[in-house]
Amino acid sequence: MRKVYVSPVGAVGGEMMTMIARHVSELFGFEVERYTSFPEPDYALDGRRMQYSSTLILQNLAQVCPPDAVRFLVVTGADLFIPMVTFVYGQAQLSGRVAIVSLARMAQEFYGLRANKELMIRRMRKEVAHELGHTFGLVHCRDRSCLMSLSTEIPQIDVKSDDFCRSCWTVLEEELMKLRKERKKNKVVELRR
Repeated sequence: MRKVYVSPVGAVGGEMMTMIARHVSELFGFEVERYTSFPEPDYALDGRRMQYSSTLILQNLAQVCPPDAVRFLVVTGADLFIPMVTFVYGQAQLSGRVAIVSLARMAQEFYGLRANKELMIRRMRKEVAHELGHTFGLVHCRDRSCLMSLSTEIPQIDVKSDDFCRSCWTVLEEELMKLRKERKKNKVVELRR
């Protein structure tokens, strides 16, 4: 059976990964399995910026993605960037299988504020759904309350709802239906063997 794999990169705690796995399963309806942990991605570190290239990490993930993965999500505490912007909360292959989410800027402590675990978890859930949404073909949405709206600053994540808008849900449901039909078709082929 095809499933979504989730994996920590570096020092992301098991409790956080368990919450992420549960959230992904509930939202997208796939079995979710923890995959092996990965060390800090030193190969992607830009010494001048002291940040990690999310593009290089995604390229590496595409090479190690399990063959039976519907999607492969990694979560890191490292601060990520792409060359044209200061930072990113995450990145995904549009209609692809791999995505990465960074927790670095989701913690209140990053901004010199008192820790707020519930707020960090809400932000993480939204960003995980957003990046996986891209892997299912969703692009940035104009509806500012939709999970798929673009977030370039933390307040934009905070004001989003924790759900997709009606238009994005329609596109997502179509993609999920295709994947379910493909999975059923593959089961039938396996049973005939």
